[in-house]
Amino acid sequence: MTWAKRIAFISVALALVPAAPASGATNERLKRQMSELLRAKGGPPGVIVTIRRGRQTTILSGGRGLIGSDRRPRFRDHMRLASVAKAFSGAVALRLVGDRKLRLDDTVGKLRPDLPTAWHGVTVRRLLNHTSGLPDYTKSRPFFDQVERDPGGFVPTSEIISWVAGEALDFPPGSRYGYSNTDNIVVGLIAERLTGRSYGSLLRSFVFRRLRLNATSFPTGTALPGPFIHGYSAGDDGFYTDLSTLISASGAWASGAVVSTPRDLGAFIRGNLGGRLFPRRLRRDQLRFVRGGNSDPPGPGTNSAGLAIFSYRTKCGTMYGHTGSFPGYAQFAAASRHGTRSVTSSINVAGPPVGSELLAKLRAMQRTLVCEALKR
Repeated sequence: MTWAKRIAFISVALALVPAAPASGATNERLKRQMSELLRAKGGPPGVIVTIRRGRQTTILSGGRGLIGSDRRPRFRDHMRLASVAKAFSGAVALRLVGDRKLRLDDTVGKLRPDLPTAWHGVTVRRLLNHTSGLPDYTKSRPFFDQVERDPGGFVPTSEIISWVAGEALDFPPGSRYGYSNTDNIVVGLIAERLTGRSYGSLLRSFVFRRLRLNATSFPTGTALPGPFIHGYSAGDDGFYTDLSTLISASGAWASGAVVSTPRDLGAFIRGNLGGRLFPRRLRRDQLRFVRGGNSDPPGPGTNSAGLAIFSYRTKCGTMYGHTGSFPGYAQFAAASRHGTRSVTSSINVAGPPVGSELLAKLRAMQRTLVCEALKR
């Protein structure tokens, strides 16, 4: 990318931010796994993880949040949440269900008849658990053309829809699982039509204010509130390109445009699982899982898809949350079934490809986080 500055990677040691500590053995394992991530080819310049058990928080941070400085990623630094934003759109939809303005079995044709006819039989439930069959706009040629031609340009939701409006469904709705960013764009459009309010306004009312996420926002341009963790792409030559403010989040919208901090990210996932965002009677629907539904990138253990949330079943137990990948950032946030314990991990490169050694290292670290959070 010739329009971006290429910066050399500087290796640094891990640092433990004072907090309620994890066990000594786990601390050392996590620090070793984080070091392995930082040293790996194509690995991130920086990493920060959090573990919350009751009122105790452990924070481990290493590397650099800004290459060329001595600043490691910090608990209150801003960052792009990538597809973890889908859990926010799920919370908005379930709140509307709880308010009886929406039913999970309502169809796109009923709620947004202006959208492509082929999508009309798809239900809200299938949008939220990615069994809709809607083609993923981020795999379309127009999407790639937009990123190459004008990465910082504003993209209206109508244009996003137009990129895949003429394509056939990938499969009959409900017949199987297929992760699609288009699903959450449609969820956002449905929420706007039902309420007459912008999606950003709904996020602020239904999620940010309710959980007091004062450092969380929904910018749809290129700018990030400061201070922020810089996001990078790793070159084969050992140089890194700063992507933090190059790409407009408008092209991600309800599927990935939320900006937050490690502190707020943990608070969100605990509140989501803890029943603070929608009626508890809907938890049974939220946590009804489709087997074989991996988040993108896959999280630790065996993944299964619920309603805008995934289960991550490990040898130590199961946590529930979401992963995400955006140019420059890869995220993971999960909580115990009732939201009393949580983990987050954030690195400042995009999610590693499936099958890569880097992804295996990242998932191993995330499994350690889950085990520490769930231990008795």
